[in-house]
Amino acid sequence: MSFRQQFGILAIVTLGFSLFTSVEAGQRSGSASAARSWTSPRTTDGQPDLQGYWTNDTFTPLERPAELAGKAVFSEAEAAQYFKQRLDQYIGQSRTDIHYDDAIWQGENIAKEPNLRTSLIVDPPDGKVPPLTPEAAARAAARAAARRSSGPADDVQGRTLAERCISWGNVGPPMIPPTYNANLQIIQTRDYVVIRHEMIHEDRIIPLDGRPHLGSRIRLLAGDSRGRWEGDALVVETTNFTGKTNFRGAPRNTRQDIFASDAVRVVERFTRVGPDSIRYQFTVEDPTTWTQPWSGEVPIRRFDGPLFEYACHEGNYGLPNILLGARNSEKLKQP
Repeated sequence: MSFRQQFGILAIVTLGFSLFTSVEAGQRSGSASAARSWTSPRTTDGQPDLQGYWTNDTFTPLERPAELAGKAVFSEAEAAQYFKQRLDQYIGQSRTDIHYDDAIWQGENIAKEPNLRTSLIVDPPDGKVPPLTPEAAARAAARAAARRSSGPADDVQGRTLAERCISWGNVGPPMIPPTYNANLQIIQTRDYVVIRHEMIHEDRIIPLDGRPHLGSRIRLLAGDSRGRWEGDALVVETTNFTGKTNFRGAPRNTRQDIFASDAVRVVERFTRVGPDSIRYQFTVEDPTTWTQPWSGEVPIRRFDGPLFEYACHEGNYGLPNILLGARNSEKLKQP
């Protein structure tokens, strides 16, 4: 690893611990009174102003790890140790093993968000996605059987949406942070809110004018969103998902086998809670998939911007090489 990369990672650690100390201390010592004195800014149309460049970057996984069962929050010392452990995992990837080198991308100038929570999911209290219904378990078994009937590199369609540069799933909803480039820009007009994601290249357009959702026959990868203001909070309801794709998050933070049905519904709340922070909350419900709804919370904080072009397709040499390697392996096995 170069000095430049090492310096970037050191900066992440230093700034992360600094943020952790100042934020948590502030919350305990008097941020409540500061929050009461702070007033959410308004746009020229009188709406709460969510505009700007933001990041939801974090090491906190979607679900609580098994070794932390029963522990909803860390102490400060435990959070610092967990933060260091996760960084060490990135930096310590084996040089003798061919892998996607996440350590390279951790040299961003934006520190990971230290979080006392042990999972992004806050309900159910165990920090886990709820159990599947019998109907959903049958669907999952059918998907697993279909996967066993084909090879992992038989065709392009068999690879993940991220490998195909279609979507990392971080656009949501819910917006689950990717491993890196977890940056977004919020733009507002009187009738729309637009959320631009750096990863991969998606723009989510949310109408605010009260129009109905699309017809039930129209299904979209990120669903069909409609927004409204409730006090200082932007509330967004999204329906019309397709059940053909999984609820994606970064593989290091999220299981890749979380599937819903066409009936899934997601409700999000964006609340400006400080000059440089937004509280992002979400609830996912699908009675044909899970035994109960599940909810989570992700801290979002401001950064200076701008967003940069990800150019995923232009640099995607991995996907054709995976398929080419599989075809060459097949030829070698021929008599």
